[in-house]
Amino acid sequence: MGRLDGKVAVITGATSGIGLRTAEIFVAEGARIVIAGRRVPEGEALAKKLGANCVFRQTDVTVEEQMRAVIEQAIEKFGRIDCLFNNAGGPAQTGGIEGLDAARFDLAMATLVRSVMLGMKHAAPHMRRQGSGSIINNGSIAGRLAGFSSSLVYGAAKAAVIHLTKCVAMELGESGIRVNSISPGAIATGIFGKALGLSVEAAEKTPDVMREIYKTAQPIPRAGLTEDIAYAAVFLASDESSFINGHDLVVDGAITGGRNWTQQQQGYVAMRKAFDQGAG
Repeated sequence: MGRLDGKVAVITGATSGIGLRTAEIFVAEGARIVIAGRRVPEGEALAKKLGANCVFRQTDVTVEEQMRAVIEQAIEKFGRIDCLFNNAGGPAQTGGIEGLDAARFDLAMATLVRSVMLGMKHAAPHMRRQGSGSIINNGSIAGRLAGFSSSLVYGAAKAAVIHLTKCVAMELGESGIRVNSISPGAIATGIFGKALGLSVEAAEKTPDVMREIYKTAQPIPRAGLTEDIAYAAVFLASDESSFINGHDLVVDGAITGGRNWTQQQQGYVAMRKAFDQGAG
């Protein structure tokens, strides 16, 4: 028996990275899903792989009519919607405040924030009628603390997602609908390559490099994996989390917890040496 038996979910941004792995695990846990993404070949291939319990719909999450349609497809195909995972996203312009381009800023906000709003807007009426549902929004540790993204725009957008999540949770909770966010830490996906200007194809080849780069970034001695976020989403989608609402679940190996123990101790050793030299 799966943890999501009988559940119907919509997962955006499901053609790669966190969304793809979440789709795989949701189906393995018994869910029926509609996956959304812009890339048709990848989406259709994943749906074929996952079988009858998965349907793909090409979707630009910044377009309201397309977001409405993907939610409605879940209703038409499977009769209900129990979970919406607003996972779609992408990199934003890097650099300081003086060099930001307003049009690129607006595009990033549409992709990262407006899409989340649209998903919640169009899932909410169906979930209200059911009297239940779980909405999960993909945040980021960059939305909680400055300095954890190469883009200040990305950090600001994710901060908006986390707070929007809490605001909507206070409203929809009264109808039995839970709204939570997940804030990943250093997860090995292609988004880092995309942020640095690599093509989509090239960026999707970088996770192995990211695993090596981030294996010592946090106390847990490995980089975050897409399944780390996928299993957090399973928990929030399941009845196991039925009393959790308005929460931002940080999945980061404690990278935001403070200085790593070894780093701290090395600092003390260096300080003692400096004191000894000064005393001499």
